[in-house]
Amino acid sequence: MGFFDKVKAAFRKIKTKLIVYLVIIVVVAVMGVAPLNVSIQEGMMASKAGEDFWAIFFTQLFGNIQKPLSCLGQCFSTYFLAYMNTLKYYLLIAGFFALIGIIKAIPKHEFQDIENGSSDWSENGEQYAVLSKKKGIILAEKNYLPVDKRGNVNVLVVRRFWCW
Repeated sequence: MGFFDKVKAAFRKIKTKLIVYLVIIVVVAVMGVAPLNVSIQEGMMASKAGEDFWAIFFTQLFGNIQKPLSCLGQCFSTYFLAYMNTLKYYLLIAGFFALIGIIKAIPKHEFQDIENGSSDWSENGEQYAVLSKKKGIILAEKNYLPVDKRGNVNVLVVRRFWCW
């Protein structure tokens, strides 16, 4: 299994989580980054006029969080370059966390997520040279050990034994 196959498997495994993550990123960009950016810009203008930056910033932030769409409009009309700069850093951090999630989802080995005890170890019906499709001792789905076979038909079942 090559590197790109592993990455494709990781994307398949966390596809729905990535979609939810992208929706959350967009919502936070509108509901959080826009009010934050407007509050920073208004605080900087107030500090140039001699007022306290932090007092104006927090006052504006708590007011701006309540009206995120008007802040978004204000970002696109008045503070466009500052908003794009803030959004760039926000998306960089969000992309870093998405990359961590994809890396954690990459399969560690070729047989990860393959059911134990299945007939996935054989291809094109080669197991039926030894096993039967229809009757006998059940080994797996559509795999039976025939009892009318000559020779050794002993079956060893290996399982964990729990004792409470």
